[in-house]
Formats: sequence, C-alpha cells, structure tokens
Amino acid sequence: MASPELVLSGRRALVTGAASGIGAAVATRLAGLGAQVVVCDIDAEGAKVMAERIGGEAVAIDLSNTAELAGRHFDADILVNNAGVQHVAPIERFEPERFAFMLRLMLEAPFLLSRAVLPHMYERGWGRIVNIASVHGLRASAYKSAYVSAKHGLLGLSKVVALEGAAYGVTSNCVCPGYVRTPLVENQLADQAVAHGLSADEVLSEVLLARSAVKRLIEPEEVAGAVAYLCSPEAASVTGAELVLDGGWSAS
Repeated sequence: MASPELVLSGRRALVTGAASGIGAAVATRLAGLGAQVVVCDIDAEGAKVMAERIGGEAVAIDLSNTAELAGRHFDADILVNNAGVQHVAPIERFEPERFAFMLRLMLEAPFLLSRAVLPHMYERGWGRIVNIASVHGLRASAYKSAYVSAKHGLLGLSKVVALEGAAYGVTSNCVCPGYVRTPLVENQLADQAVAHGLSADEVLSEVLLARSAVKRLIEPEEVAGAVAYLCSPEAASVTGAELVLDGGWSAS
C-alpha cells in the first residue's frame, strides 16, 4: 500500500497546459504524490523542461486542433484539463474565429480528452477527471464572452461525466479559482487597462479583485492543492462538484 506521501503511486496523470502556471504547479504536485505525469502543452520545449524536472513525460500538442486530437489515444488514470487562453474584447469587436478557437481549446478539447481516457478508467474501476474551470464558470464579466461561455460549458460537461462515470469508480469535478498569479492573468492586466482606461495597478485592485473579499492573487500551488485533494482517497465521494477558490467573490 502506498505511503500517505505517495497516494498516487502507480497512477498515470495527464495534465494539459502543464509547461507553466497552474498546469506546472499541478504536474509538480501530482508527481510529488507518486503519479507518473504526462506534461501536455503546445510549448514543446517548455513541456520537455517541465517533464525532466519532475521525472515525467512530455507531449507537445495543439489542443485546439480538435480534428487531430479526436484521433489520438491517451491512457490515463487522472486527467487534468487545464489548458486555456484569455481574450478581452466587447462582443461587437470579438472576432468569431477567436471565439471558436477558445471554445475548441477549453471545451471541445476537454470533451475529447475525457472521451479518450474514460474507457481505460472504466476498465480499471478508478479514475479522476479534474477540470480547471474558473469563478467565471459561476459568474460573468464583461468583455470575456468566449472565456465565460467555455467555463460555464466545462462545468456542465464535468457534471455529465460525473453521472456517467460514478458506477465505474470515476469522479469528475471542477476547480474554480479566481484570479491566479499566472502569465495569463498578467496579460489580462494589460488588456483590461486598455479596455477600462486604467493603470495595471488600478485594474488589479479596482477591476480584477473588486468583488473578492481576499484582496490578493491566488498562488498556483493553492490550485494544485485543490487538485491533489480531488485525486485523493478522501475525495472518493466528491463528484459533480465545484471546488471554489475565489477569495469570497461568489459569496457577494
């Protein structure tokens, strides 16, 4: 039996967008718990570096190329759908191609990856699917039509997987963080500054964290801790749920 420190020993975990940010923190945490981690990212060199750092494997793939993704085969006991991008623009100036790209990356790709790994999970009688959603899966913000749509859809997809997988020992949940200290959020500061006519510091305090009771960015390691919990034995009955780390945003 695995020690408490290696509760995921013998498990194979696929983490998307794992070359940096939240994905890198999750990959590191799961590897530390004994999992063999597949670092999946469009950044081939970044994925290779991260995989070498944690003793895992690297897979370079463009998850927005869903035609190619549908033909790929993946075996994993744990799937963490994390890859994502942000684009900030009013709907009337939001390019349809960009909207479609973001939904492919953040909703269709998680569906295809879940579809790919579920047979293996069903066969083993154990599986964990964790979707890195967002407080924007529960709340909306102006200028983020594609992101909000994708994250709302991801919550729905996760619940369907939870219902279908329960009889096979598979759980499916979402982690819904607020603003996390990542390159994606740092890029948002600049975009939102232009949209609102504010400085980056003003955007952080008056826009991004305006509805948060806890006035700080969330650290990637906090999100990784939530993922680790959902993969742990203690969370065996947690499925179809959202674990919210939003500093009290959704409480207001």
